[in-house]
Amino acid sequence: GKSFTRTGLVKPCRLLSPLPVVQISERPLVHQESLPKLPVPPLQQTCSRYLASLEPLISAEEMTHTRELMDEFLRPGGIGERLQKSLERRARKTENWVRKKHALHYNCTLSLQSKHSLDYRFAAKLIAGVLDFKSMIDSHTLPVEYLGGKPLCMDQYYQVLSSCRIPGPKRDTVVNYAVGKTPPTHITVVHNFQFFVLDVYNSDGSPLTVDQLYVQLEKIWNSSLQSNKEPVGILTSNHRNTWGKAYNNLIKDKTNKESVRAIQKSIFTVCLDAPKPRVSDEMYFNKVAAQMLHGGGSRWNSGNRWFDKTLQFIVGEDGSCGLTYEHAPAEGPPIVFLVDHVVDYMKRSEMVRTPMIPLAMPQKLRFNITPEIKKDIEKAKQNMNIMVNDLDVRVLNFTHYGRKFPRSYKMSPDAFIQMALQLAYYRMYQTCCPTYESASLRMFKLGRTEAIRSTTTESLQFTKAMDDPSKHKAALLEEAIKVHRKHTHMAIHGQGIERHMLGLRMIAIEDLTSLPDIFMDTSFAVASHFNLYTSQVGSKTDCVMCLGPMVPDGYGICYNPMDDHINFAVTAFNSCEETNATRLSQFLEDSLLDMKTLLEQVSKTQ
Repeated sequence: GKSFTRTGLVKPCRLLSPLPVVQISERPLVHQESLPKLPVPPLQQTCSRYLASLEPLISAEEMTHTRELMDEFLRPGGIGERLQKSLERRARKTENWVRKKHALHYNCTLSLQSKHSLDYRFAAKLIAGVLDFKSMIDSHTLPVEYLGGKPLCMDQYYQVLSSCRIPGPKRDTVVNYAVGKTPPTHITVVHNFQFFVLDVYNSDGSPLTVDQLYVQLEKIWNSSLQSNKEPVGILTSNHRNTWGKAYNNLIKDKTNKESVRAIQKSIFTVCLDAPKPRVSDEMYFNKVAAQMLHGGGSRWNSGNRWFDKTLQFIVGEDGSCGLTYEHAPAEGPPIVFLVDHVVDYMKRSEMVRTPMIPLAMPQKLRFNITPEIKKDIEKAKQNMNIMVNDLDVRVLNFTHYGRKFPRSYKMSPDAFIQMALQLAYYRMYQTCCPTYESASLRMFKLGRTEAIRSTTTESLQFTKAMDDPSKHKAALLEEAIKVHRKHTHMAIHGQGIERHMLGLRMIAIEDLTSLPDIFMDTSFAVASHFNLYTSQVGSKTDCVMCLGPMVPDGYGICYNPMDDHINFAVTAFNSCEETNATRLSQFLEDSLLDMKTLLEQVSKTQ
């Protein structure tokens, strides 16, 4: 199992890919072997790019101080060279030198916006669609993805199903049950806080048809109508240490242990949610996105989850639908690909004859709730409600244009949107901030993500000039976009700075008695305090993805650029006075409109 540090629940997730990803049907595992290993970038390159990334963020005095520390770090035969050599040694010995070190605990969500009442047929078709995706995984016929002509690592696709995060005393592990001798054949369904085991394969190994799934879901629904059950699932929303202790309490009992195992081993979980409080139409999508992220609090659906499960599909009685995924095993793209596949599958009409064999009643999982467990549940409810009240989620459906507009000016839509985010933040705060954009490292074996630092000297020059009538803004925008494209290209080709700096720091922690000054420098902390934590999630399906901020005084921003509109989800914490998701969304909309006007004016005068 991989090990993870413990952090709280609603945390950001990292989603990516600024270039178009192409799928080609061929056996994925042949490619898996020929993928290059992630390189360790040259030390001088990373250090000079690190200094350049600090320029827009810190004062001239701080910069002078940091340069002195960097000169010391890079002294010939000095500490930097030693750490670099150790890192290069590790890279030679392992499949991926980043892999084990920096993974944190994340949950993120995706809401598919549908507005009709729950029908079991919808849920049944959704399950059938995921099982159809699973058949491609099981038979290794999933098409390989290519980016710029290079095959991408497909490993994450094989980690999404039948896996779960398991709390441990010091570290959590992620276990994938698909690789054992007897891979799981059931999913778990939870309704009114009650968990059921639903076998999704017939005795001959064929998946249940939509009709069969429909019948089974109806049985589950009808045998879980009482809503006064203890929400055991809410324990999984707790801070990792607290949950670790509660977990050990819970599984002391043999019945509880068997029930927990059945949930952990299931292929995925389906949450049939109770209705949410009524809200106005313009608040509806904000609430749905929040619902997918955390369930809306203990009174509503936060206990109707098992947050450690890698994949949970959520179907609400009001027709809202989405999923939440635990971020340890996979990034966004595999999840988005799965969603696109399921949505396509659900559009097809089914031609399968349903076998007439009567199916057994799905087994309800039992939990014995001791006074101690009851106390843990109450505490988890309180913590969850504090968090739910603290997280502000705003969905902005920007309808004025989509990715076709910047493309018509030969500009990258991703870089264009990133500059709009820079402008929105600058107008709101009269300053820029450290900004993180996820980039995929899947060109490399077992590659995960790298950070693109979107705030550059060029982006700051553009945002400052934008509201100054005397400046040539369009040229500055073009320059800022060009730099952003270059940084993106370097990041996806394994030449980013974030992972490299963290890698050097990790080696220093392991090998040295004290950390080098460059890592103790205040600038190092300032530069990695990402007030804007951003991620593009490109999907064919018109959906919105949502992630929490990375820092208490920051924002989480996810966007899905479609041809003629862009879906954004902006999150912030209410407990922070300085941040306001609604205001930032308004600034963002205005910035996108102003940038369009700017380009149109320039093309008129040319």
